[in-house]
Amino acid sequence: MVDLSKMNKWEVGKLFDLSVLPKNSNIDDIKNGCELAKKYNCAAFYAATNYWLPVMTEELAGTDVLPAVGLDFPFGGNTAYLKGVETEEAVKLGAKALDIVMNIGALRSKQYSAVEEELRVFKEAAQGNLTKCILEVNFLTDEEIATGAKMVAAAGIDYVKTSSGQFEGPSMEQFLIMKEAVKGTNCKLKVAGVKFPRPQNAYCFIMAGADLIGTRAAPAMIDALDQMREIGIIPPYKG
Repeated sequence: MVDLSKMNKWEVGKLFDLSVLPKNSNIDDIKNGCELAKKYNCAAFYAATNYWLPVMTEELAGTDVLPAVGLDFPFGGNTAYLKGVETEEAVKLGAKALDIVMNIGALRSKQYSAVEEELRVFKEAAQGNLTKCILEVNFLTDEEIATGAKMVAAAGIDYVKTSSGQFEGPSMEQFLIMKEAVKGTNCKLKVAGVKFPRPQNAYCFIMAGADLIGTRAAPAMIDALDQMREIGIIPPYKG
């Protein structure tokens, strides 16, 4: 569990993955995003396509901000083979963190062997780089959220993630179901698609157990840290 009372604004940056996800983003959008990710000490900077990875790896070189990409994004309907190919290409192009969308239709159809296979392929193709799997919880029942999260943990994926951020974000209840499902495993928790008011909700998810928040609004959320302390949503800084 993250202890926000011991984190200053620079350290809090590592609780956020900054993203620029629209497929129509241009090179200036990507470069500006990389600069913001460095300025705010984010954990990673994400695009939604492998195309921009060479630019990102160059812009982020010499920093500890990870070049990252969303794969099979945002619907997750590709075959395990195609997911593996996309993952392998991302690694070759410099990705150090990779988020894949689970095949939601397969999960909802109880085609669990297909989900297990795509997770196995993804993990292997990632070649030891940081892996995260998106459930897109707003499309799932509570039981499906729990089942999907358990499968992610069993596959050895580093993070289970609530959402892609392209649709309706998670409720606290949905997050807590996901959290309970991976309790006692090494799988960490990432939240995306945080609803308005974003800073308040983002910090509430962190206090509830989220290890990472993925968002295009990371700078505003980090800048809101002092205000969140002032109004009592998060504890005072104790150093």
